[in-house]
Formats: sequence, structure tokens, C-alpha cells
Amino acid sequence: MDPLAPFSPKTRAWFEQAFAGPTPAQSSGWPAIASGEHVLIQAPTGSGKTLAAFLYGIDRLDQSPSAGLRLLYISPLKALNYDVERNLRGPLAGLRSELRVGVRTGDTPQKERQAMLRSAPDILITTPESLFLLLTSQARELLRTIETVIVDEVHAVAGTKRGAHLALSLERLDALVAKPVQRIGLSATQRPIEEIGRFVSGDRPIRIVDAGTRKELDLQIVVPVEDMREPGGRAYENPPEADGSHLAVSTEGGTASIWPSIYPALLELVREHRSTIVFVNNRRLAERLALRLNELAEEDIARAHHGSLAREQRVEIEELLKAGQIPCLVATSSLELGIDMGAVDLVIQVESPKSVARGLQRVGRAGHELGSVSKGRIFPKFRADLLECAVVARAMREGAIEETAIPRNPLDVLAQQVVAISADAEIAIDDLHTLVRGAYPFSDLSRAQLENVLDMLAGRYPSDEFAELRPRIVWDRTAGVIRGRTGAQRLAITNAGTIPDRGLFGVHLVGGGGRVGELDEEMVYEARQGQTFMLGASTWRIEEITRDRVLVSPAPGAPGAIPFWKGEGVGRPYELGEKIGAASRELVVLSDAKADKRLQDDFFLDPRAAKNLLTYLREQEAATGAVPSDRTIVVERFRDEIGDWRVCILTPFGGRVHAPWGMALTARLRDSLGIEAQSIWSDDGIALHLADSDAPPPLPDLLLAPDELEEIVVQEVGQTALFGARFRENASRALLIPRRRP
Repeated sequence: MDPLAPFSPKTRAWFEQAFAGPTPAQSSGWPAIASGEHVLIQAPTGSGKTLAAFLYGIDRLDQSPSAGLRLLYISPLKALNYDVERNLRGPLAGLRSELRVGVRTGDTPQKERQAMLRSAPDILITTPESLFLLLTSQARELLRTIETVIVDEVHAVAGTKRGAHLALSLERLDALVAKPVQRIGLSATQRPIEEIGRFVSGDRPIRIVDAGTRKELDLQIVVPVEDMREPGGRAYENPPEADGSHLAVSTEGGTASIWPSIYPALLELVREHRSTIVFVNNRRLAERLALRLNELAEEDIARAHHGSLAREQRVEIEELLKAGQIPCLVATSSLELGIDMGAVDLVIQVESPKSVARGLQRVGRAGHELGSVSKGRIFPKFRADLLECAVVARAMREGAIEETAIPRNPLDVLAQQVVAISADAEIAIDDLHTLVRGAYPFSDLSRAQLENVLDMLAGRYPSDEFAELRPRIVWDRTAGVIRGRTGAQRLAITNAGTIPDRGLFGVHLVGGGGRVGELDEEMVYEARQGQTFMLGASTWRIEEITRDRVLVSPAPGAPGAIPFWKGEGVGRPYELGEKIGAASRELVVLSDAKADKRLQDDFFLDPRAAKNLLTYLREQEAATGAVPSDRTIVVERFRDEIGDWRVCILTPFGGRVHAPWGMALTARLRDSLGIEAQSIWSDDGIALHLADSDAPPPLPDLLLAPDELEEIVVQEVGQTALFGARFRENASRALLIPRRRP
């Protein structure tokens, strides 16, 4: 069948003139979309999937412009929304179409929102949170005419509570319109794809179009020093003072830093390419790296891009990169989703990307067009990181991404949506249960679970301790209906969404100027008036700190503190841990020559990287007689410098396994031996510090039986700071603890 068959002659003529031919995603996607069924298109970045989703809708709407809002496009990233709007201008201008496109996100000014209500656009581009707000306010009248919904970058939300929240919003949308909306999902490669399909359609029948061709990767892991044990980098000139003022300047002290060797290598790569994105794993490093590259180049060649910059600054930086005017952009995950970066020809990843899917998303930013090779270089920071990078690189080449697990029945999300649904009109519990179960994350929600949530929202709490929490709904049990209390709508609107409120202070120019970005509350508690800090690779001086703002003035050229944001840090997925363990086990048994060859051929290490990794594995083997792997757990006992016993448990399985395990171990040692141990954990193991014991604990006391583990963790977790923070996040998502400042 001719993929262009469903289109009108005008659209066909435009497409044939503008493009050489349809991409695989388009030629399989259009007939599926034209059939009217729900569709999920899976294809890599740069495969034309946005046009695959939009063109049929545009073609159909073009015959009757200005007949209300009929096409809704939802994307998880604000930056992506402005990008899509810009990309739609081409087809609409080419078709001389009169269709109007609106954008509605948290950044949209009030005036534009009002104008949209008076005269509806034909196509609306929005985020999951803004869709929730539209459904919960008078603006929902706009949505009654919608025929098609496009959900982009499904892979970025399906495995999170944000996805569950969106799934419920889509069910609310279906309840609002006269006939069910056609849903079109767009996703980068995911496993298992059927599960993602069920997420998009709400477990209704869906056609899956798999155009997931693997992109050609040119990948290498680069170590810029001969020996990572002694990187030989010079110490920085400014050793930190003891008074805490080192927060104001770089703290990369010490003689053995690999950074002074990494910066020149990065700069050389940047200068060899037209435009480069350097991905890092947190905002602080993004700021620091941009600063160092500019210092080394003695010109402004790099800018930092992350979620704490104000929208105007982000948009300006993205535009400069697209136009090829910034040679280098240092970014966090804020740029890894489908933003179209045509000019980028190299992606550098500093540190392991921590998951195969994330690595592929990021390297896919280079050579964004279909069929072009994506060029990526990975710089590990230390030797354990090198091992993880090697395994991630091999899995990226094989396309072996992690499985997406869709959260089941997140009740905090359910509570928020229930308050929003009932704020508008009363609803029967039976209808509510049916509506909620339409969303795939809630498809097996029992009536008892729903009624427990309603009990909580109606103010029936298990004890008097909760008495000051205000009820949010009225539940008329005889009639079997619920309705919102006064103020429920305002509450739902000011606390919308699932992105936790981590306590961020807005940074604004003094004297009523614009917004520069935001800082973590912990950073602000430690800051003082007159202190300077970096944001967006520019320096700012703090003039005043108010209840929720930091007022600043520009301080060009002054050295500034690199800010930190606490709510970050990605743990290693268990699947990746297993792969790392298997790789260590396989490499250790090979001869040096064979292992070296395999590392360079299969794992894409440069010769120095291969030598360093092999030395690392051999040293571990020599020290303990075994290497931690997917089948071996290594336990070490030793006395530290001050004579205290320490026990280290080494496994590759990642922080998500080690954190609860470490907690259970400290509980076991406390209860059975009366030893107060402190435990710290990372992706590579658990370290126990036994301050007052004469001998290390006997091995049997360190071995926990699988069936007792859960019981110990459940008992202990309530006392941890992490539990308190997470509990607050869940309670505020469930609208029980509203935000301090809407």
C-alpha cells in the first residue's frame, strides 16, 4: 500500500516536494493512524516520528480550520514543546494552511491563556501537568471537541508516577468528549513494547508500529591518563580554607585529580567538531565544567544548560546551539529527549550514563538525522566508573536496554486526581472506579483500595495524630457519591502534578528584574549576602535573600561558587549491575592479551582505558582472591587508620539493592550483638564502620535470610531521613500537605 494514500492531493504534493520519501516510521505509521485505531510508534531519535504522528491529523483538520481544538499534543518536556511548535510551522506554511497552533505550559503568560479560551486553536501543544490543569478548570470546555491525542516521548514517563498521573488525565479527557479520542503514542526503543502499548491505550486494543532500527554508533571510551591510580594532575592553586568559604570556589584540591587531564582532552574534541554536547549527571558538574572549559580556552566556548535555568535563558542557549553558534553545550538530562539538534556532530558523556537507555538517548543527539552515524565519546572519572562505562557501551551497541516497569496503583497520584475530579461536580463511586481502572497503571485497582483512599480524603484517619489534616472531599455513603469541599479546586490547581516540591528558591534580578533560575534550599541556607555564585556560566552576587527568593545583581568576571542541588543522583539499575558482574567474571579468567583484545574490540575502550581496567580487575583479584560479580559477593574485614573495625560487602548490584540491605545489616548487628554500626552504601557495595567493637562480627551475623529481610527493612525504614522526605512528597502529591507557597 502506498504510505501517502491516506492524504489529500495538496498534502501529498507538499510532502513529495519537501522530502525524498517517507522514513520507516512514517510509511508504517500513516496507514495505522488513518485506520482510526490507537497506535504506538516506536522508532529511534531523528526518524521523523513527530511528522509521522502529526501529518495525518493536519491533513484532516486542514479541510475545516477554526472548528475548535481537535488535536492535542502532549510532551513531558517544556523545551520539546517549543521545538515541536517551531517544526510544525514548516508543514503548515508549505500547505498554506490556516490552522492555528497554541502552546500551553507552565511558562505560558496569563494573557495568552485567556486569549486561547476566547478563540480556540486547532492544535494545542502542552505538558501532562498543563493538561491536568485544563481538565480541572473552566478551560476544560476547550477540550470537548478533541479527536486525537499525541503522547510524545512515552518512554520518559511510562515508568514513573508522572506517567500514572497522565494516564488518569487521559481517562478524564475520554469521559469529557462525545466519542473516544484516538491515542497516538511515540516512543524511543523500549522493552517490553507491548507493555508501553497498554500504557498508551489504557489496555484497549492498539496497533504497534515498530520502526526501531538501531542507529550506527561510533563509540569509544577515552582515558586521558596512563594510570588512573596516579593521574598526576596538578593541585589547584586554591586549597580550601577551613571556614567553609570553599563553597565559593572550586574544591578540586589534592594532587591526584583526573580533571586537569580531562579538560584539555575535552577542549581538543570540541575544537575538532562543529558543535558538541557534553552530558554530565548533575547540575553542579554542568556549571563547573562549562566554567573550566571557558577558562582553559580563554574564550567563551561553552555554556551550561539544565533545568534550574530560567526559560528565556534555556531557549536562548538552545537557539544558539541549533544555529551552530556555540561550539559546546554542557547539559544534564534536560537535553536528552527529542529536542531537534540538527547541528550536533559529537556527544561526550562524562561519567557513566548509569543506564543503557539513557546512554542511547544521549548519544543519539549527535547525527540526529535518519541514517547518520551517532558519534559518542565517554570519559570515566575513576576505575570503577570505567568498568561500568565499558559494560554500558557494549550493551548500547547491542541495543540491550533495561525493561520499563510501570508503577502499579500509586495511591498518592490517585488521591490528587480524585480531588480534582470531584472538585467540579459530584460523581458516583461506581463511575469513579470504572474511570480510574481505565488507566493502565490502575487497571487492577480493587474497590477496597479505592475506598481506603476516599476514607483518607474524606477525613477518616486511623488515629487522632492526623486530626489537623483537613478533609478534601465529602463522601455521601448512602447515595454512593463524592463531591469536593470548598477550595478543593484551588488546592488541586496549586498543587498539580507529581514532580516533587524539593524546596527551590527562585533567583531574580534585584529591582524587579527577570528570573535567572533557581537554587536548592540547602544551598540558600548556607549562602550569605554579598556572596557570588555561578548560574548558566555567568556570575551573580547575592543582594538579598527573602522568604522564597534570592535577589541578585550580575557580577561579571568575579569568581563564583558552583551551586549544588540535592534532589539528584541516579542509581544503577539492577539489570545493569548483573551485566557488570558477568563482564568482570568473564574478563578475569582470560589471559592479559586476550582480555586486552576483548576490551578494545567488544567494549570500545581505547588502549589506555583497556590497560587501566585490566589492572583494576587484576588488583582486586590479587587483594581478595575473588572479584565481585553476578555470582560472587566479596566480604572484606580490616582495621582502619584509627584502629576501628570496618566490614565491606562488595557487589555490583547497585544502590537500590545496597541501601535497604545496609539498613537491615545495621539493625541486625544492633539487635543480635548490641553493636552500633554505621553503614554507608554506593552502587558498588556497603561499608560498615564498627566503632566500639574489639572483633569484627562473625560471618553468620552478616548473612540475612531472604524471608527475614523484608520484615527488618519495613521496621527500620520509618526512622530514616529518606523516609521522612519521601513521605512528605507523597503526602503533598495526595494533597494532604499542600505546598508552603502555591
